[in-house]
Amino acid sequence: MADTSKVTPAHTQRAAVVYVRQSTRGQVEHHRESTARQYALSERACELGWAPEHVQVIDEDLGVSGSVVSMAKRSGFAHLTTEVALGHVGLVLGLEVSRLARSNADWYRLLDLCGVTDTLIGDGDGIYHPSLFNDRLVLGLKGTMSEAELHTLRARLDGGIRNKAARGELRRGLPVGFVWGEEEGEVRLHPDVAVTGAIRTVFDRFTELGSARRVWLWFRAEGLSFPLQAHARSGIRWVAPTYPAIHHVLTNPVYAGAYTYGKTRRERYVDANGMVKQRSRRVPITHWTVLLHDHHPGFVDWVTFEANQVRIDANVHPQPHQAGGAVREGTALLQGLAICGHCGRRLRTHYRGRHSTPGYHCAGKDIVRGRGVYCLNVGGVAIDQAVATAFLDAVTPAALDATLLTVQQLQAHQDAALAQWRLEVERVRYDAERAERRYRMVEPENRLVARGLEAEWETSLRQQSAAEAELYRREHQQPPVLSPEQREHIHALGADLQQVWAAPTTTDRDRKELLRTLLEEVIVAVARADYRAQLTLRWRGGTLTTLDLPLPRSNPPRIRTDEDTLALLPRLAAHYSDEVIAGIFNKQGRQTATGERFTANQVGSLRRYRNIPRFQAPANSPAGDVVTIRQAARILGIVPGTIHRWLNDGFIAGEQVTPGAPWRIRMTHELRARFVEEAPPDYLPMLEATMRLGVSRQTVLQRVKRGELQALHVRCGRRKGLRIKVMDTQPSLL
Repeated sequence: MADTSKVTPAHTQRAAVVYVRQSTRGQVEHHRESTARQYALSERACELGWAPEHVQVIDEDLGVSGSVVSMAKRSGFAHLTTEVALGHVGLVLGLEVSRLARSNADWYRLLDLCGVTDTLIGDGDGIYHPSLFNDRLVLGLKGTMSEAELHTLRARLDGGIRNKAARGELRRGLPVGFVWGEEEGEVRLHPDVAVTGAIRTVFDRFTELGSARRVWLWFRAEGLSFPLQAHARSGIRWVAPTYPAIHHVLTNPVYAGAYTYGKTRRERYVDANGMVKQRSRRVPITHWTVLLHDHHPGFVDWVTFEANQVRIDANVHPQPHQAGGAVREGTALLQGLAICGHCGRRLRTHYRGRHSTPGYHCAGKDIVRGRGVYCLNVGGVAIDQAVATAFLDAVTPAALDATLLTVQQLQAHQDAALAQWRLEVERVRYDAERAERRYRMVEPENRLVARGLEAEWETSLRQQSAAEAELYRREHQQPPVLSPEQREHIHALGADLQQVWAAPTTTDRDRKELLRTLLEEVIVAVARADYRAQLTLRWRGGTLTTLDLPLPRSNPPRIRTDEDTLALLPRLAAHYSDEVIAGIFNKQGRQTATGERFTANQVGSLRRYRNIPRFQAPANSPAGDVVTIRQAARILGIVPGTIHRWLNDGFIAGEQVTPGAPWRIRMTHELRARFVEEAPPDYLPMLEATMRLGVSRQTVLQRVKRGELQALHVRCGRRKGLRIKVMDTQPSLL
């Protein structure tokens, strides 16, 4: 930087920017000398003629790489280019060109901006003006060499890593259950028996259950813990098992004794915002860079591992027209096995009715009379029974061996859970003893540390007590060993596999698992016109079995409304609207043909189907001979509640077409005369009438109802209400 001839007052009047960057955080922490040299460039800017207050340091990109993918994260470089584009910068200083950019695209963009805004660029070799041809040529070569240098460094590092990985000696993170040995590339099983026992239990339970999710549920049901190790330097932590942890154990090839490298690849892409980013992609096993079998002792062999992967892939929900899928809890035994005999599609299952009767249908549709119908739709009860019978006939010779294997698996199931709990007790007992030793080694005067160690010891003792209690409970709840008599009884059941198949303890999931052990698929072809179905059973190994099955002739009962309801409908339709009729039917507890409550639309549909005319309101005044309660109340000048009370007491007569129908009142002159504006003198209120007659109010009402007493209703005034005419029955004194 000795040449200062290119620096002019036009440059020194603007700011001088010192750009500081280290590629990684490790370089920032450990390579402090390089960072100090970059910060010292601010003093060099002052020597070139810039005032200290005009020197600006941009160090926002410390710990950020200068590659293409990291451009979006380099806020400091973006700040620098912005200031240069605005013409606020006269000099850009960097320890070397690679500090500014490792990509030619970003480097030449900066050169173009500096050339337009008359901005100088300086490094450890000198001062350059991008608008001059020779200087731009030198800067271009330096940028190209910087990018080539990065490529060379990466190629050397990647080559060494790949060469070491090809020998199986590259030490990387190991999953829980493994540790690195002392020799190059040596991988050993974890020395903790509890850790390796938990891993072995995962593979044993998967062999029996056939599903990663069911293995996880088994661990949760047994209350077992699972080892977790964040990284190689951290210790083992025992936590509640999770599905990802169980799935990782079953799908990681390291547990099969294989050493792998290159299972993923990184690729660049442009996101929606136009930014260049990187992402990882899994590659198939045939494209892995390194795959060394029998590299170290594993929990299963490679053949078993591949079989487990096929089984796990088959448990994934299948795509349309594809076989597979995990066994579900439904009663349809051919779930995932049935195929349409017409179009070859995979049949889907459905359940109908109150008892969830299974059935099968094909998703393919045909056009029949302008409507889409399923290619195949058939009930599954008869089909499942026929397939089950064929299966039992095929496996009867091996029934005894299957029974013995079942007994052994049940015993192994209990032993595996107990073994894990015994290891758990040993682990917590060791933790308690270690906590006790740490507590006793502390100096008594150091009470702060002693209190913390004492609390840790107490926690370990509580965990030990809980684990021992749980182990004691499980050992005493373990089912007893089968006696010889019980074994003979089980052998007899094994000979009669039909009884075991139909036992209540045998679940539908178990039946499906048994079918899948021998059957690959069942082709179902239905001849609906002949009420027959042809089943083609494809057994594992290629053998075919054809079954001709008759289908039941369904004759569903005709849907018809109750005869009493149909007889009552014309009588009600002559007086009431559809809404009122629906309310009457619902009050009487009547139902439609499908067992639902009546609505106005359903009453209207039923009336039109039976050609019953609709109710038409009369054109004359509502003051006719027969009116409703509301109309009668309006004519008589009272409230409807009074008429309801008189109807209940029997003072006036009313009519009902059917129980629950609205009351209809016949308006007569006698009824109108009972409602007056003012009562005659010989009509007394109810209280005076009871006192005069010497009887109760209820007795007076009964006499009025029988016609022995006359009554009027005063509908206005302060003393409106019921008036009773009482005849004087006492003899006169004169």
